[in-house]
Amino acid sequence: MGHDHCVATPTREKLLDACLRVVVDQGIAKASARAIATEAGVNQALVFYHFGSVDELLAAACDHGARQRIEAHRAALAEVTDFSGLIAVARAIHAHEQDAGNVALLGQLLAGSSSHASLGPATAAGLALWATEVQVVLERLLGSGPLAGLVDVPGLARAVSASFVGLELYDGVDPEGAASAFAAFEQLARLLGVVDGLGPVERAALRRRLRRSTG
Repeated sequence: MGHDHCVATPTREKLLDACLRVVVDQGIAKASARAIATEAGVNQALVFYHFGSVDELLAAACDHGARQRIEAHRAALAEVTDFSGLIAVARAIHAHEQDAGNVALLGQLLAGSSSHASLGPATAAGLALWATEVQVVLERLLGSGPLAGLVDVPGLARAVSASFVGLELYDGVDPEGAASAFAAFEQLARLLGVVDGLGPVERAALRRRLRRSTG
């Protein structure tokens, strides 16, 4: 069967990249086999040979795009040593994603999830990949600080990732509001930096109070 041909090939890569470009430039409603094949410069039949259907191509392209973007930013995330650094990297990623058209892509994928059965799970899986990367950073930042063991890190990673997605889309309609939200995150990062800088006695006292309040 055609859609079993999932091994990376130049043609398959062309179709994945072309699919993403069509969605960004023309909208997901225009993402037909013909439009994608034309953008890729290949025969329309190859869409079905490699993916089985346009919906499966869209889902694969969603995963492909998410992995490409994560790979592009992984090194910067690995260098984060504090919460202020995390917000700075988030700002840089935000600017890069806007310039690359990925914010428009995300909006189209979310909008198309209701009409393309495989797109909702694929978009969610792509967002989960981001949450996993954020979780690695948060585990590193929280692991040795006074909040270690007191915070649901996977849940926090999903919350941070969801907030970032919201800011990505929000910036398109209210740039000032998005800038204000980023500024609030920076204030929170500074507060967390103060907490992280507490001495042993203050840390122990804080942990006792937090355990009582959360236990």
